[in-house]
Amino acid sequence: MTQLGLPDDIQACLFDLDGVVTKTAVVHAAAWKETFDAFLRSHEGAEARPFDAVADYDEYVDGRPRADGVRAFLESRGIHLPEGTADDPPDALTVNGLGNRKNELLLERIRTGGVEAYEGTLRYLEAVRAEGLRTAIVSSSANCRDVLRAVDAEHFFDVRIDGVVAAERKLPGKPHPDTFLAAAHDLGVEPSRAAVFEDAQAGMDAGRAGGFGYVVGLDRVGQRDALYAHGASVVVADLAELGGKR
Repeated sequence: MTQLGLPDDIQACLFDLDGVVTKTAVVHAAAWKETFDAFLRSHEGAEARPFDAVADYDEYVDGRPRADGVRAFLESRGIHLPEGTADDPPDALTVNGLGNRKNELLLERIRTGGVEAYEGTLRYLEAVRAEGLRTAIVSSSANCRDVLRAVDAEHFFDVRIDGVVAAERKLPGKPHPDTFLAAAHDLGVEPSRAAVFEDAQAGMDAGRAGGFGYVVGLDRVGQRDALYAHGASVVVADLAELGGKR
């Protein structure tokens, strides 16, 4: 293992954004909860079981493209809505409408509450770059570039595969490995020589399915066992635990 805590043959590091680089996972979870709780009350009445911002978030929406997250959660409750289209208004009772409502709430929260980065991750990124490893950011978020700029972290990454790029290239989101595979391809590195850094169970599944050389799970919310069960090579609470101090 290197001083970065990675196998010797790793040449590139592929980082998820929310929950790995930035502390936006909790903001995403809150926006999802507000969106789904309002919908469930209107659909099932005041007795509707609310969205769980930990269990439901981790199981159904974390790491997935918005529409996929809406679809997966609603299916867990036996609810089926029309797909609609990507430009549906946020009050439309469609999969895309709910997803757009969530994004509207997310942007409001980002504007009013700001975005923070994980200091341990920023230090680790500095060490990774200093060692000459190639880097990519891989996120389902269409707001990825704006969030990176908000925390002055865009310069850490050679390649960006986010929700915008994935839509342009028609890449399915996590738990499919396609976005991570695209990042490795753009970096010119075989998946077996790349490490994936993720905090979502869907991200672990993507790392395992893509045949990546090492999959690092970030346990931010107490799901260590689940991350290992979904394919993590190692699980840490902060990237500082892997090393990389200079």
